Amino acid sequence: MNTISPSTFYKEEASNYELTVRIIKAQNIHGTDIVSKPDCYVCLWLPTSLSDRKRTKTIWNNANPDWDETFHFRIHSQVKNILELSMHDEDVGTADDHLFTVCYDLGNVPLNENVVENFTLNKEFQEELQVEFNLTIIPESQKKVTTNGVLVCPEMVALEIEVQKQRKELFKKKTELALTVRGSFEQSHRILLHPEACHVLNSRETAVFHFPRDLGTEMTAALCRVYSSFDVTFTNDTENDGSNHTTVPLSLISPTENYIDVQVPAIEGNPMGMQIKLNECPEKLDVRLGFDLCEKEKIFLQKRRKLVSNTLKKVLQLEEDLLGEEIPVVAIMATGGGARAMACLYSHLYAIQNMGLLDCVTYIASASGSTWTTSKLYEDPNWSHNKLSEAINNVKKHVTKNKIGIFSMDRLKYYRKELQQATIDGQKTSFTDLWGLMLESMLNIGRNESRLSDQQAALDNGQNPLPLYLAMNVKHNTISTLDFKEWCEFTPYEVGLLKYGASIRTEDYGSEFYMGRLMKKHPEPRICFLQGLWGNVFSLNLVDTWYLTTQLDTFWDTWVKDRIKDIDKEDIRVRRESAHTKTRLFTPSGIFSRVWKGVLTNRPIDGEQHNFLKGLYLHKDYHQQSQFTTWKDSNLDSFPNRLTPLADNLCLVDAGYFINASFPPLLRPQRKVDVIISFDYTLDTPLQAVEQTCNYCTTQGIGFPKVSLSDEERKTHRECYVFNDDDNNNCPIVLHFPLVNDTFKKFKEPGVLRSAEEMSDGNVDVTGAFSPYFLTNFTYSERDFDRLMKLTQYNLANNRELILDALHTAVQRRKARNLSPEIKQTEAQKKI
Repeated sequence: MNTISPSTFYKEEASNYELTVRIIKAQNIHGTDIVSKPDCYVCLWLPTSLSDRKRTKTIWNNANPDWDETFHFRIHSQVKNILELSMHDEDVGTADDHLFTVCYDLGNVPLNENVVENFTLNKEFQEELQVEFNLTIIPESQKKVTTNGVLVCPEMVALEIEVQKQRKELFKKKTELALTVRGSFEQSHRILLHPEACHVLNSRETAVFHFPRDLGTEMTAALCRVYSSFDVTFTNDTENDGSNHTTVPLSLISPTENYIDVQVPAIEGNPMGMQIKLNECPEKLDVRLGFDLCEKEKIFLQKRRKLVSNTLKKVLQLEEDLLGEEIPVVAIMATGGGARAMACLYSHLYAIQNMGLLDCVTYIASASGSTWTTSKLYEDPNWSHNKLSEAINNVKKHVTKNKIGIFSMDRLKYYRKELQQATIDGQKTSFTDLWGLMLESMLNIGRNESRLSDQQAALDNGQNPLPLYLAMNVKHNTISTLDFKEWCEFTPYEVGLLKYGASIRTEDYGSEFYMGRLMKKHPEPRICFLQGLWGNVFSLNLVDTWYLTTQLDTFWDTWVKDRIKDIDKEDIRVRRESAHTKTRLFTPSGIFSRVWKGVLTNRPIDGEQHNFLKGLYLHKDYHQQSQFTTWKDSNLDSFPNRLTPLADNLCLVDAGYFINASFPPLLRPQRKVDVIISFDYTLDTPLQAVEQTCNYCTTQGIGFPKVSLSDEERKTHRECYVFNDDDNNNCPIVLHFPLVNDTFKKFKEPGVLRSAEEMSDGNVDVTGAFSPYFLTNFTYSERDFDRLMKLTQYNLANNRELILDALHTAVQRRKARNLSPEIKQTEAQKKI
């Protein structure tokens, strides 16, 4: 692999291979039938080849079936190719029984050698499947592909088809031309050919298909009858018996050739003619492949540094200006917590502003309910330089107002109209979008037209911190969040999946992509739809609920974990390079377990979005790329066929379902964050999120200070915790502010005791079961709201010195890090 910075994309030499797979035989197969021997067949699925699923014939009533059938695939040398071989027991009248699936890395097959593998399906019964593989290079197929070390984008071409409409008398009945290109973005086109539409001899219609040039596919064209009944039109494809369609292998056509004539056998009369041509597509991608920050964020950071430097010099009373890399990066991290998190973040930002520290902050990361605050604030391009007391008064009106109106008939009609329009605009609407519209009604006056990309205006001059919003990509069903989740980051500039190093412009979120290109532009969704996605408290499945309430994830393993094991033999281990994945055997569970698993892991209320990774492939060495390994944290990361690039849609949910915090965007090494001011709005477990983050980062090898708490510290919560790793200057200093009521009970301001009449104002219940700030409460009394604001502002002001100390330490570390080796040595000698 090219030795180049992992933050960039680059070109890599690639070839195409011809793969031959011969299914030889199996032995000692035990089917599910008690009274008879199994009726076995084998299915082959290689999703990276664009081929349909292939299958052998069925060998009836035989425990030792002998097939000796050969299949061919065209594959790409730089792509991770995993062949799935599944064995089934055919049943008449009922669904076939799935016995086994073997996942085999084709990187184990050397070029120009026949390799015979005996896959052990069951050691106890000596069940085996014997398969022969052969791999040859396709001559003159070498090309350069674009990759970032994790994803690969092969060359794209466009198939242009021109259809000349026939004379009226050639079609006595309505006829349709069905065009299909497997593995293309468009998949199929249908062109109506009927007497009314075909009165002009030389009129033409065109159809275009976009697909990967090097992976070998074909175009199929067929004529079908079209029937109408009671204003319903349908096509009868069953009339196609193979005599009235034609298939063209597209790998045989060169993009440099002129139009090629193709004849489609007609249902009646003469064959229908059309012309096809391949056109090369521009190399420029609309998906940014790379782990570095985007250019707009880099420009923002340059502008923001000047303001941060001046503010730090003032608040820390420094004698000299901070320049360049001497300027520390300070970030705010906010957890979720519904309306409680939204209100508290307003209050905390107001307190930071009053302390003169808001212009020291470069990033504000939020998740779940706290995203409702930042997404509203950034409607004002100059919000951090206006007094935030006005914003707090505004949110107070919404939090304290009666919410019954969101269920009025007028609002329900409005929701329906908006969802219908969103569908027309290309969104995949769901309950998540309805929840977003309900939030809009609760938190705004009237319709909110703003969009996430509009927030760029608040960053043009570096005048505000850069907002980072966090969500998670999960599987819609069959897999819990614990077993599969991928961090998805939203900024006013880009939306990206951290693990894959792939991002799109925020303006293009919700549009359809293929092979890194923007294929179908849809309007960017309004901010309320994103608020519903980021803060959707209704997308939990039962396993997620169990984990969040108990923090135990082993109870359900028997029911929801797949039975998978490594079946590599020694000769494969010797032959396999370190980059190749293990050969794995999947044994499906029984019907009861499958039904129970579906109940536990299905997400009845969530939404799916267009997958902007669609059409990209995983690099053959993807799981060795350092950036990918930093963020991979599930078993599925070793199963490329089940990862996001091969998924049709994204399933984005509230990030709080795993860890109720928004740390991940701030821990990207490219952002170089030195100090994180962590605001935790959890009621009962205010230290849980930071402990979970520490454990997660330790496992993943991400720099994060050690969080070690005694049992007593977990019982009695302080207003502020400082977590710092003196031995690792690359770890950020974390100042963690839980939502607690400690000295506020006696002090109304730092150092100012309450009078006897004011003692009741200090009784703010943020821990009890009957706290007015529970998660699903969206309406507070004015008194409860005001007391919550005063509590959070007091806690921050009471620990101002801890914040200043952390900023001092960050400045010293930055200065020490930027000293030349000679100066460092001199300074060390002075200390000695």
